Amino acid sequence: MATTTRIRPAALNLTPSAEARIADLMARAPEGAVGVKLSTPRRGCSGLAYSVDYVTEVDPFDEKIVTPGGDFYVDGGSILYLVGSTMAWEEDDFTAGFVFNNPNAKGSCGCGESFTV
Repeated sequence: MATTTRIRPAALNLTPSAEARIADLMARAPEGAVGVKLSTPRRGCSGLAYSVDYVTEVDPFDEKIVTPGGDFYVDGGSILYLVGSTMAWEEDDFTAGFVFNNPNAKGSCGCGESFTV
């Protein structure tokens, strides 16, 4: 009997625009940065917020996503809230930022700062 394995889907899907922004961030990263990390700290009026920062140490519980421009990490404690989400980078004349399409979010605050699951 042959054993088959399947590739585990990523905890988070990155659009090409998000991958390009990660590459741009890593090209300008401070010394010692090993990647960019997404987490969902408790913040805002709805409970959780998206936070993207440089990371200088790899946490073995984080999910690592290899992108052409550098490594992207998803906080191990946040994966449950993000599975199936898509992260994009969007810019217009007045704003720029990462945008999340999160099927786990049940609601968000009026300003868009935070979300509930």
